[in-house]
Amino acid sequence: MTKKWWHDKVAYQIYPKSFCDSNGDGIGDIPGIISKLDYLQDLGVDILWLSPCYRSPLADEGYDISDYYDIDPRFGAMADMEQLIDEAKKRNMYILMDLVVNHCSDEHEWFRKACEDPDGKYGNYFYLRDKKDGELPTNWRSYFGGPVWEDLPGTDKQYLHVFHKKQPDLNWENPELREEVYKNINWWLDKGLGGFRIDAIINIKKALPFRSYEPDRKDGLCNIRTMLKEASGIGQFLGEMRDRTFKNYDAFSVGEVFDEKPEEIPDFIGENGYFSSMFDFNETIFGSSEKGWYDAKPITPDDYKHCCFESQKKIGNIGFLSNIIENHDEPRGVSRYIPEGDCCVRSKKLLAALNFMLRGLPFIYQGQEIGMENVPLSSIDEVDDISTLDEYQVALDAGLTCEEALKVAAKFSRDNARTPMQWSDEANAGFTEGKPWLKVNPNYTSINVKSQMEDPDSVRSFYKELIALRKNPEYKETVVYGALEPYLEDTHNLMAYYRKGDKTLLVIGNYQMEEQAARLPGAYKKVLLNNCPELSEDGFTLRLSGYQVVILEM
Repeated sequence: MTKKWWHDKVAYQIYPKSFCDSNGDGIGDIPGIISKLDYLQDLGVDILWLSPCYRSPLADEGYDISDYYDIDPRFGAMADMEQLIDEAKKRNMYILMDLVVNHCSDEHEWFRKACEDPDGKYGNYFYLRDKKDGELPTNWRSYFGGPVWEDLPGTDKQYLHVFHKKQPDLNWENPELREEVYKNINWWLDKGLGGFRIDAIINIKKALPFRSYEPDRKDGLCNIRTMLKEASGIGQFLGEMRDRTFKNYDAFSVGEVFDEKPEEIPDFIGENGYFSSMFDFNETIFGSSEKGWYDAKPITPDDYKHCCFESQKKIGNIGFLSNIIENHDEPRGVSRYIPEGDCCVRSKKLLAALNFMLRGLPFIYQGQEIGMENVPLSSIDEVDDISTLDEYQVALDAGLTCEEALKVAAKFSRDNARTPMQWSDEANAGFTEGKPWLKVNPNYTSINVKSQMEDPDSVRSFYKELIALRKNPEYKETVVYGALEPYLEDTHNLMAYYRKGDKTLLVIGNYQMEEQAARLPGAYKKVLLNNCPELSEDGFTLRLSGYQVVILEM
């Protein structure tokens, strides 16, 4: 494997709207991010991925872009973005932006022109079909519920949107459209960006010609992924994009890739892959159901372990995964992967270590480093997220009571990750001096950055130690490039694995509240990290306390 500048880095995702508000309007902004760069540098992160801050009507919180060349005034100005890039460089940090090119906003100039002249140049930037009374072009269901077809205003046509109706899909089959995308990517890379996180990219290739499929719900529609599984030829688009953009700048790119076929992995993240890396979603999609959130199967510690190991085995040394516990589209990881009732400082540290030491690039989502948790919901009226509102209705339609449907919504809502960052125990968690756009989690008085900065035993301090271990010259080669081998894989509620390079490390965690004994393969040289004050041993047997995790040099 050719070594690249990003291999040994640690990434951190920022959701700008909820990170830090500098002007008191209740919305996080780019100057707020700049004010926290020293905090992030102190933590040890190198790469900052910003969720979209382009100009947008925010129908899907910025993933509906109306101008790819401008910053939304809510978040600041282009001068602020340029300053952020410069200030990050002074700290040897890289800025990634979101690349959202499966769709744009219906308020984008291209779409407005398509409405004016659907048979002209810009009509071919989208997927348009003639409208037929009482009949849709296909029966695909959008990710946010309902049909993927909507009437094109002022015309006798309909347009395709696999996400929100205000997010018309771009027609990647059109080379003119692709040229516009590459021009914009290079424009940003010329400004000094370190690269991009590529949003929803698998959706750019549709199965042609369009057709309907067997319905999977009473609405007569089918899951959009049914169509995507039949799509082939995406490599033509992705290879072209890589060669025309990222490759020329040695830029880092990480793909949001779902449903990839095993034989395609080398094409995606191999030596000359379309992307530098792609996210591992094996844990996040576990237990999901075609019927909806209400039918999802909870993930157990053993499920979590097997998901991680399955991904690691599948990738091997082909390339680098980007490992996550949570992101802006998921509930908080500690509320999801730690059994109900067991969420505490120690169990949060265990989850951190087990994920962070996997082979690949660790991505930390804002607030993860202090163990932020899901937010309690008392009413569906408190919800902002469009997908949560849809799933709440799906649950009601399936016969759940309002109380039961709300519980489902609270468990999986994307709002859980989007509540304001908890900086301190001051008003609004120190996020804003105004009224926050989304309610603050009431536990901010006990879970916040300020208190954890001063506590050597805090979750944040543990994350800082994990990052320092990854960067320690003595162990870096092993942690970054070493092979991963599961250990005691079949032991219930125990997750353990080797990292083998020029050193041999053993990560071993007791993924339950009850004490558990684990036999070591031999003597160890050193305890590199331990989330408990001590380590109880009896010969080669470790007696691990509830949720104890240790990293040993063998």
